[in-house]
Amino acid sequence: MRPDDDGSAVVEFVLVSILVIVLVLAVAQLAFAIHIRNTLVADAAEGARYAAAADRSPDDGAAYTAELIQQTLPASYASDVTAGYDDVGGISTVVVEVRTQLPVFGWIGPSDALIVTGHAMEES
Repeated sequence: MRPDDDGSAVVEFVLVSILVIVLVLAVAQLAFAIHIRNTLVADAAEGARYAAAADRSPDDGAAYTAELIQQTLPASYASDVTAGYDDVGGISTVVVEVRTQLPVFGWIGPSDALIVTGHAMEES
């Protein structure tokens, strides 16, 4: 071993470990964002099914969706939930839409960057 190589292993370890830690944190944040999106999609779909039942309105579905979101995520994710009717191939459907922030760094992210919808065929 040459004397001018002393301490190079420590420096290499630090440099490589920083890159590995950043990569692991990025993958964890991506998994977190996908989890948030999947939760919102499931809640919007459940709200649309709730609103599509006989004797219920789209507003009932929006309120139910907001309630489901607040049970699983921070309340700020349920701040913009809308519902309405849509015609798909001659069939009336209920659509619930959730607009919220996309978590980019922890819970923090750009607002209205994540838009998910849930659809259900309206019962008569």
